[in-house]
Amino acid sequence: MNQEQSNQRLDKWLWSARFFKSRALATKLLSAGRVRLSGKVVTKSNQLVKKNDVLTFPQGSFIRVIKVLFLAERRGPAPEAQLLFEDLSPIEQQKEAAKKLVEFNGTVSNRPRGGGRPTKDDRRAIDRLMRRD
Repeated sequence: MNQEQSNQRLDKWLWSARFFKSRALATKLLSAGRVRLSGKVVTKSNQLVKKNDVLTFPQGSFIRVIKVLFLAERRGPAPEAQLLFEDLSPIEQQKEAAKKLVEFNGTVSNRPRGGGRPTKDDRRAIDRLMRRD
C-alpha cells in the first residue's frame, strides 16, 4: 500500500483489489458504463480513483458498494487485497448471496423420469423386458 501515490487508474485498482481476474474484464465493465465513482457513471478505464472514493458496480448476482481505503502498489495475495477497501454493501444482500451460492452448490440435480440417458435401474428394467426366456 503506497502512501506517496495520490490517485490510480480505476481499472488497475479494481484488478489489484481482486474484483476482476484481468484488467481487460475491468475495462469491459467500465466501458459499458456499469461502474459509478462517487455517484457518477464512469465510462473510461483511465478514470482516476483516490482514497475515500466510493465505487458501485455489479458483481455476480448483487451490487457491490466499496469504499477505497488504500491505493495498490501491486496485485498481491487476496488477504493483502482485502485491506485496500471496505465493503459497504448491505449485510442482508451479502447473506442472501452466500445462501444462494450454498443452495446452488449443495443441490443434486434430479433428472425428470424419462428424460435423458437411462439410469442403471432403468437399464435393468429394459433388459428384463427384452429378455427372451
